[in-house]
Amino acid sequence: MDFAQLIAFRRELHRNPEPAFLEIGTAARVERAIKGLPVRVLTGKAAQDLSLVVNFPSPETLDAWATRATDSGVPEERARYFREHGTALVVDLVGTRPGPRWGLRVDIDALPMRESADPAHFPVANGFASTNGAMHACGHDAHATIGVGLLHRLSDRDFGGSLRILFQPAEEGVRGARTMIDAGVADEIDRMLAVHMAGDMAVGGIVGSFTGGMATRKLKIDFMGKASHAAGAPEAGRNALLAASMSALGVMGLPRFSTAETRLNVGTLVAGDAVNIVPSSAVMTCEARATDDEVVDQLVDRVRSVVEGASLTQGVQANVAVMGQSATVAPDDEMIDRIVEVATAHDDVTEVIRTQAFAGSDDANLLIRHVQQRGGVGAYLMVGAGSPGPHHSENFDVAEESIPIGIDILESLIRRADG
Repeated sequence: MDFAQLIAFRRELHRNPEPAFLEIGTAARVERAIKGLPVRVLTGKAAQDLSLVVNFPSPETLDAWATRATDSGVPEERARYFREHGTALVVDLVGTRPGPRWGLRVDIDALPMRESADPAHFPVANGFASTNGAMHACGHDAHATIGVGLLHRLSDRDFGGSLRILFQPAEEGVRGARTMIDAGVADEIDRMLAVHMAGDMAVGGIVGSFTGGMATRKLKIDFMGKASHAAGAPEAGRNALLAASMSALGVMGLPRFSTAETRLNVGTLVAGDAVNIVPSSAVMTCEARATDDEVVDQLVDRVRSVVEGASLTQGVQANVAVMGQSATVAPDDEMIDRIVEVATAHDDVTEVIRTQAFAGSDDANLLIRHVQQRGGVGAYLMVGAGSPGPHHSENFDVAEESIPIGIDILESLIRRADG
């Protein structure tokens, strides 16, 4: 793919963003873009295990996004396939010489937010802004483009070993990586990479790897009580809303830790049916984060205790389920050294930073850790993208000239003569 083709592909993805587990058109477009290359493509259960996903989109929601995909030009048969079998793709490309098995995670989902309609916003000015209520506000359209472009670059197979690219759904909410790990697609990888556009870094900047980050657990808590007439028989009811409200206050009141930075947040609480009915059900979502993996597990244990205690006072039942999760990341010096060496030699790279602390959470860390625990190495590459607005904002965008730089760095890493 030349530069014009890369940019056309990126803009098509940007124009048609899709939220977590609904990347139906995106998956079909990736599939189409690599058609004819000497690759093996795994989809469905071979690419991800959806059996343990909490709060998976409803059939009605899946149908609606499948219809949007076909309306945007995706063949109906492929939209139906990805709607029914999941949206992850695993693409294998084998080199002509022995060598390590590389893994690369590129995420493909968008955020459920509206893009800026300002005429000065670059996607608006150039006719590829989203209008479907979702937005690529974190650069995942560029990540997917890097993955597709890298496969084209390496399609001559003139490298040692093999490359496995994981086109991962549902990074937002840290839900998708676990489904791919559970399908076994990371088990045989020797060198695991992830790539991310750094919106707050100028084009030409490269960071060898994220470090640290925050381990997180995203929780969905269902409270099951008993309805009754709020005036006629209030004593007969079991108030799920009160249990949830007490839990929300209790979670936010949990003590912080001296050994790690921690974050707690109650995000949503939906409950009740009418003003004169004792609420029989409530659903709350909350998250715990920490710069230490053991601490985040302790926080979740305390959240469970808070919920149990609050539920007991109201006589209701509660179930706490983990919707999403991630870990901290500790990249390997070996991989960072390779990235820094390649980046330093690139003509268009103007700044190389060895490592940078990561303040958020990303489930690519689970993939990197999974490979490390099996004897491999990993790192999380950052590519300067010069966005006019911060990540997850309505005016986020990537400078498109950053995309080939990301592809160049990854290509050089994999083609190295020493494998």
